[in-house]
Amino acid sequence: MSITKENISEITKTYGLKEGDTGSPEVQIAIWTNRINNLINHFNVHRKDLHSRRGLMKMVSRRRHLLDYLKSKDETRYQEIIKKLNIRR
Repeated sequence: MSITKENISEITKTYGLKEGDTGSPEVQIAIWTNRINNLINHFNVHRKDLHSRRGLMKMVSRRRHLLDYLKSKDETRYQEIIKKLNIRR
C-alpha cells in the first residue's frame, strides 16, 4: 500500500514545525518511516520479492542520511524524532 495524501497531511500535522511543513527533516523522516513500515508489511506476505527489497534498502539509506543530518544540526530534535517514531538507532 502506498502513502496517500491523507497520510502525508496527518504526518505533517503531527511532526511539522508549522502548518503545511513538508520540508523539515522530521516530516521527511516520518514519511520515509511510514513508507518503510508499509514495505515491511508487504514482505510479511511476499517474502521473495527481491526487487522491492532493493527499494526498501534505498529508503532505509535515505532515512539514515536524513537522521544523520538532523543529528549534526540539532541533537535534541534528533532524540525526539527517534522516540516518537520508535526507531532503533
